Amino acid sequence: MGILVECPQCKSRNSPRSQSCKCGVNLKKMGGKSYWIEFYDDTGRRRRERVGPSKTAAEQRLREVLKARTEERHIEKDKSSRVTLAELCKWYRSLPEVQAKLSLVRDQCAIKNLLRLLAGSTKIRDLTSGKIEAYQKRRLTELSSRRKGETTKPATVNKEVICLKTILNRAVRYGKIERNPVADVKKIPENNVRMRTLSEDEFESLLAACPDYLKPVVLTAFYTAMRKSEILSLTWDEVDKRGDFIRLKAPMTKTKVARAIPLHPRVKEVFDAIPRAVHTKRVFLRDGNPFSDFKRSFKTACKQAGLEDFTFHDLRHCAINNLRLAGNDHFLIMAVSGHKTASMFKRYNLVTENELRTIAWQRTGDQGPGSMDTNVDTKQKQATA
Repeated sequence: MGILVECPQCKSRNSPRSQSCKCGVNLKKMGGKSYWIEFYDDTGRRRRERVGPSKTAAEQRLREVLKARTEERHIEKDKSSRVTLAELCKWYRSLPEVQAKLSLVRDQCAIKNLLRLLAGSTKIRDLTSGKIEAYQKRRLTELSSRRKGETTKPATVNKEVICLKTILNRAVRYGKIERNPVADVKKIPENNVRMRTLSEDEFESLLAACPDYLKPVVLTAFYTAMRKSEILSLTWDEVDKRGDFIRLKAPMTKTKVARAIPLHPRVKEVFDAIPRAVHTKRVFLRDGNPFSDFKRSFKTACKQAGLEDFTFHDLRHCAINNLRLAGNDHFLIMAVSGHKTASMFKRYNLVTENELRTIAWQRTGDQGPGSMDTNVDTKQKQATA
């Protein structure tokens, strides 16, 4: 236990009695030195704490540590050594902005798994990248609670780790801790790009198999590219039938950005047929009440329609893909779907084999700019004839 001098050249720590560092720097004459104190905490672990350029301040801090240890008080300044993971998670969930999140239920599930495997009594200072990577590996071997017989998907594990990082970053912002100890943990590679869209016949079969309360929801998703949460939380004041738009408010979208969605004629007909309730502003109701869970009903409808490996979110893929096939500009489609980045938008655009059959080829033997594709030449000949 004592004071150490940090060499300004090689950053190694030396005894204050040393005339020079092992790198050859004269510590007595060299400026820019930093002082550290070295001590043993209440668990017997050796700790080092950087004080700064003042030797006097280092001596004073060392006296404070000695006094605190004698009085059996806490001797560390690091807040993360006093806060547990459970305490931080409880604090995070109590924040008003967190309570208002649309993804609150998902966050609560993530926190439940984090506390289960990392232990709620774990001090924040003891969270390391290695522990989180071990957590990721273990979660990947556990059976999924949603898909029987399948292990947890990488995307689910990534969301849980992102939730942990969000909690720690929020704690840093509020001064609960000084830094995020797992900020450098990388995401697990995901291969979850969906390659499933519906033809018109398949969609009509699905629509016919849906119960009456679910048909308007499915039809809206197929034509507007709205997310499930956006559809179910839709209110009548967001439906502008005179202007033929759905105008989503910023708080109700995933990206927290308001957007306008043109009303497809078929969706407009559905809205005209839906009676307005007196007790709620919600558009979509089941037995007169707002609803949120229809997973079982949708799965049954898919089975009756003969659709395999199809999810409700795939209807968003269908809508975006159909808008592209109709010849709409990508920026227009992104404005409708609410995508902020082209990379995410690209995941929703699926080039099918039927589209690939229309690809143009350069004629063999032709050279230069005049050698256009076969399809173009054929169209020109037909136009001349």
